Amino acid sequence: MPEGHSVHRLARQFSSVFGGERLRASSPQGRFTAGAARIDGATMLSSLAHGKQMFLRFDNDLVLRVHLGLYGAWSFGGDSTFRGASSIGAPRRVGESKLRGSAESAGSAPSADPTLSSAEGGEAGYAGPPDPVGAVRVRLVSAHGWADLRGPTACEVITAAEEQAVRARLGPDPLQDEADGDAFERRIMSSVTPIGVQLMNQAVIAGIGNIYRAEVLFLQGIHPWRPGKDLRQDETAGLWADTVRIMRDGVREGRIVTTTAEARNGRPKRAAPNYVYKRTGEPCRRCGPAIPSAEMAARKVFWCPRCQPE
Repeated sequence: MPEGHSVHRLARQFSSVFGGERLRASSPQGRFTAGAARIDGATMLSSLAHGKQMFLRFDNDLVLRVHLGLYGAWSFGGDSTFRGASSIGAPRRVGESKLRGSAESAGSAPSADPTLSSAEGGEAGYAGPPDPVGAVRVRLVSAHGWADLRGPTACEVITAAEEQAVRARLGPDPLQDEADGDAFERRIMSSVTPIGVQLMNQAVIAGIGNIYRAEVLFLQGIHPWRPGKDLRQDETAGLWADTVRIMRDGVREGRIVTTTAEARNGRPKRAAPNYVYKRTGEPCRRCGPAIPSAEMAARKVFWCPRCQPE
């Protein structure tokens, strides 16, 4: 599932290519015809990411809420003025690289999705979006480009008041300047629930997924099964600060890289991006013991037994 940094990149993408544009909305798949009709012909005013959810706001006081979930992804294309990522989401996350003239994200590769062909067709003349390929839930089209959404967990048109209600149920988002880190600390320390479970709870902190969970706990030397109430205030403050830092790095780089150059020992970021995530049985990059893993709240968690003692 795309973590918070990807959704923030996606919101920036929409602001860049569709901000202030009148959009035609349709549902080639047919499952979202009524919802698409409500925003068809409206102008997109702004886009906002809160955790793993994105909100596209239109001038008719309606909002398109999208949660990509495990399988959702957006694909983009258009003429030479339509710049941005070819695809953002899962499972085509490798398509987060920038097109033509922009630096590619570290370690990413061009997407093979056939719907992206017109994204590189500006110089040859843009004749509009291609025929939909696959189950396209929503297609948004401006004068210069298009975006197709496939496979989201949630996709609905809501009011501004309903958007606020959805966001009120979410925890603070470390990537928002106004996010309340103190609220995060209070929630963590008031619960007996293990910290590794709490970090995956979007009502506690919005945007963290399995990779960020494993990495931020390693960086702070905290065992995943420690109850939240047993953490010190400086530890919860450290969790928040490290999460803000590495998620901002993720927005900038287009991928999650938490290791330092020293920890990578001369290897490129792509070869050694993380300290513990998906490194079961491999040696800790800091102290040597093998990295274990275990099931926690239906997801696999990774840690170093020496750097993160119980």
